[in-house]
Amino acid sequence: MSHIARSQFHKSRSDTAGEPPNAIRPGVRRAVRGGIFGNYVDQFDIFLPVIALAPAAAHLFGPENLVSNAGLIFVATLLGRPLGAAVFGPISDRIGRTVTTKVALAGIALTMLLIALVPSHAVLGTGTLSIILVLRLLGGIFLGGEYTSAIPLAMEWSDPQRRGLASGLIMWMSPWANATIAGIVFVLLSVLDTETYSAWGWRIPFLLGSLMAFGMLIYYRSYIADSPVWKQPAQRTSPLKEIFIGEQHGALVQVFVLMSGLWLFTDMAIPVLTGQLKVDTHLGAQTISFVMMCATAVSAFAMVGCGHLSTLIGRRTFFVGFGLIAAVLAPITYLAIFSAEGTTNLMLIVVALQVVTVSGYGPVGAYLAERFPTAVRSSGYGMSYSLSIVLPALYPYYLPPLQNMLGEHGAIAILLILAGLLVLTGGLTGPETSKIRQLQ
Repeated sequence: MSHIARSQFHKSRSDTAGEPPNAIRPGVRRAVRGGIFGNYVDQFDIFLPVIALAPAAAHLFGPENLVSNAGLIFVATLLGRPLGAAVFGPISDRIGRTVTTKVALAGIALTMLLIALVPSHAVLGTGTLSIILVLRLLGGIFLGGEYTSAIPLAMEWSDPQRRGLASGLIMWMSPWANATIAGIVFVLLSVLDTETYSAWGWRIPFLLGSLMAFGMLIYYRSYIADSPVWKQPAQRTSPLKEIFIGEQHGALVQVFVLMSGLWLFTDMAIPVLTGQLKVDTHLGAQTISFVMMCATAVSAFAMVGCGHLSTLIGRRTFFVGFGLIAAVLAPITYLAIFSAEGTTNLMLIVVALQVVTVSGYGPVGAYLAERFPTAVRSSGYGMSYSLSIVLPALYPYYLPPLQNMLGEHGAIAILLILAGLLVLTGGLTGPETSKIRQLQ
């Protein structure tokens, strides 16, 4: 990954008007690296409780209501992210992306560290769950603040010719973070017995996550400044008012539709598919994990390619084409998984499903930054990215009734079609943005 980033970003001269190229290029490289690795830390924190706490759930929360307690932790994080975007987005727009990113990273590091130090259920009883819920809500708020400021900052620094590639490199950190956590937990469970892991082994990934966040905080403090675009004199308005009821309201609605489609793709193609494979195939848990890991790795590379492709053909053209193709191929590919013969064929089809669904995130960082002007960019980016998560993530409530009506697989196929149509609609109703040389 670092070789790709160096080969693409080091060789170009900056197009930023009025600034010496040699002065801009280090800023570009540093900001893009910050966006890439900062998003890795974000995604590590998002996935960490779901994967790392599951084997220790009974020890931490007690043996009762394990599923509902795990759901509460997920909901706490989910609620925190749009709150964080609402709080930190206007701060980022008014006082700067860099200082906001540093505050958010400090909050992420501290909340992960505190979770690692929480006493067990045997000590605090239900207090353990309560403390973790509060810390996850706070962590979600800081997460919403981090990507709300750091990714627009990276996009503002980026060379317009490579902004799509930078976006792809940032977005591909999500599957790598997921895979990293799964690998760490797998190793810990291999060398520790269940009781030891439940007592203290699960704390190790949280300590690592906290150290990574502190490391990124030091990086931002030492190397990254606000972009020349943000530093230009601009009227600092009321960003949330501007995007909800002002001139940027239409942009918010348009990207909300598009992002809702992408999040729906994610939920159907990853957690829902994983659950269906466990129920409807003869594969063991280890084999299913391997299949999903391979599919995730391929989709990560596809994200980078999609990000750069969107610069070559245009963001609007990309999302229109991707939505149309995915609305056709995603349901067909999904249904084909359950009639595949042999593990290899099944794996190839799962890989294909990931490519025609989640790889569409590649241009998102660039596109959302381009859709909003500098004075409200962080607020627009954060709210459109965070609010669109909510409805797709509520699938545990609306998917079962749909499956009762349309069948287990048929309902998911319909939702995949809907996701593609949402991306298509979002693309059609938005302007072409990648032809803009510099963010304004």
